[in-house]
Amino acid sequence: MNSRFALAGCTVLLFVLAGCDQLGNKAPTPAETNAGFEAFVKAAARKSAAELTPEELKQAVEQYIGMQVAADSATKTSLDKDPEVKAQIALSRTNVLSEALLQKQLDANPVTDADIQAEYDSQVAKAPGEYNARHILVDDKSLAEAIIKKLEAGGDFAALAKEYSKDGSAKSGGDLGWFSAQSMVQPFSEAVAKLEKGKFTTAPVQTQFGWHVIKLEDTRAASLPPLEQVKDRIQQLVQRTKITDYLKTLRAESKIDAEKLTAALTAYATTPKEVAKDAAATASSPVPTGAPTEAPSAAPKP
Repeated sequence: MNSRFALAGCTVLLFVLAGCDQLGNKAPTPAETNAGFEAFVKAAARKSAAELTPEELKQAVEQYIGMQVAADSATKTSLDKDPEVKAQIALSRTNVLSEALLQKQLDANPVTDADIQAEYDSQVAKAPGEYNARHILVDDKSLAEAIIKKLEAGGDFAALAKEYSKDGSAKSGGDLGWFSAQSMVQPFSEAVAKLEKGKFTTAPVQTQFGWHVIKLEDTRAASLPPLEQVKDRIQQLVQRTKITDYLKTLRAESKIDAEKLTAALTAYATTPKEVAKDAAATASSPVPTGAPTEAPSAAPKP
């Protein structure tokens, strides 16, 4: 939905809602109504009320009034007392408050170009290198061992790959081009990482594809896109880091016992719901008249 708010539209809304009892509270003031409507428009259209076209404004007003009328009716029928509805209302409040606080924190501590450059440099430094290698893939370990003996005797790796390898790279002498360790299965990538430039594996490397003989041709630093191409993503990463650090500080200062709450929520989530219902019903059942509220400490002597 797109919208552009005009003063006339706001005035109509104020007249309609002036006597309404929103969610069981006192009637909202004009300022409160305007603020509520502005929040609705921003959530629905991702822009301010002042940016709405007349047609969008009309639709927004109709939708907002419909929402208010429905909410008022729900309150009159005590739907707001329903446990699930109350939980959703409470969650919405928590979400709005937490997002507002985190946005305030970001506004007070904006990400600078220096922050972005430092994070980019850190990512570049941590990026794993790339390898250029050849391999010969066969089904039989003994054949792979025989090929290694041929290489040790001075055999040409590319020629042997063309002769013996069952891999599609055989026609190019086993050339795999440049690749990162993460793009290869673990036994293969681990073997490549241990090789010196120009050397080949002295024992066959087994993967789910068969037995490999691998030769490392060259290595290089990872080729990453320039900062300008990834600046927005780096900025978001820095923001997430700032928020994570801020939440850690809040958690340390909070009176909420995170460990206890974690245990309680985990127990709730992992308890079969029928068992939980039975336990809750038993706990809430009134004690029958005349029944003891405690077990006797000892049976009376005869």
